[in-house]
Amino acid sequence: MNNYTSAGIQIIGIEVRNLKETWNWYIDMFGMNCKIFEEEAEAKIMLPYTGNKARKRHAVLAINLQGGSGFEVWQYKEREPVALKEEIRLGDIGILACKMKVKDIEKAYSIFSEKGAVIRNKPAADASGRKTFYMKDPFGNLFHINEGDGWFMDAGHISGGSCGAVIGVTDIDRARALYSDILGYDKLIYDITGTFPDLTNIPGDNEPVRRVLLTNSKPFIGPFSKLFGQSMMELVCSTGKAGKKIYEGRYWGDPGFIHICFDIRGIDHLKTRCSEKGFPFTVDSKESYKGQGFDMGEAGGHFAYVEDPDGNLIEFVETLKLPLVKKLGWYLDLSGRKPEPLPDWMLKMLRFSRVKIRK
Repeated sequence: MNNYTSAGIQIIGIEVRNLKETWNWYIDMFGMNCKIFEEEAEAKIMLPYTGNKARKRHAVLAINLQGGSGFEVWQYKEREPVALKEEIRLGDIGILACKMKVKDIEKAYSIFSEKGAVIRNKPAADASGRKTFYMKDPFGNLFHINEGDGWFMDAGHISGGSCGAVIGVTDIDRARALYSDILGYDKLIYDITGTFPDLTNIPGDNEPVRRVLLTNSKPFIGPFSKLFGQSMMELVCSTGKAGKKIYEGRYWGDPGFIHICFDIRGIDHLKTRCSEKGFPFTVDSKESYKGQGFDMGEAGGHFAYVEDPDGNLIEFVETLKLPLVKKLGWYLDLSGRKPEPLPDWMLKMLRFSRVKIRK
């Protein structure tokens, strides 16, 4: 029996060169205008992934209150980031794309095109029959647009937040020991091999790949589960020689999708489960801070990282403190709460944290 629970994906981590410019684009395009925290500090315990040196960074965690997972957008403050030398291809190893949910796929295609997004292909049905398309932001990050459901509230945007990720791996069956057995993506939507029309104009689209789309058979549950909603994990591997590792020779924090973060309760039990399955914590804030939680001024709790079999980073966060109405000094204390959904009215108080595009 698992004595931990997951509320689903909390955020997708995105490292950028210019935080203000990138966040403005995500606010305008994806409605990521609800700021949960913003901080400039050193990433002191990520040393295994930052060249054994604490690195200063500027980070923002923002969400779309219509529903879906948020973004953690951050940039190095002193180190010059190292970009990929060549475009990501199908068959590469790493987080290939962030899945986003929209209310109407055709309308989203039109709106995103008019706003100047780099559209890679037109809406086409995937193997499940759902229409999707791919687009890139101006900074080189690939997004998989999906028509979604499970909206938390209406804030007037065509887009919600993230609803999962496309991850390149070398062995899908081996990777499922983490994604299915620990993270809960145990329901198979499709398992297909070949070349596919919905991947047209994605680099490597002419080379056969195996694609496995997974979702959770049991609803995610936790304080923020109504907001984050359900999500999908698509594992992709080459049927021939695997491509490059996206972060080979680069640091966590260099440009691109750096990790997927899950909102969990019961981090000690999760640590035991991960260790038993062969995925020990590689970073553990609770251990590093001698039992104390991390504190980002506006939010706090415990966090840890594991690697999937190919070294792709998965983060776990057990949130203990969160600002609801920062101007009034109203913070939510989650340390004694049961892992059950917060009331809608309480989650909707986060709307007072919304920001406009920065000049």
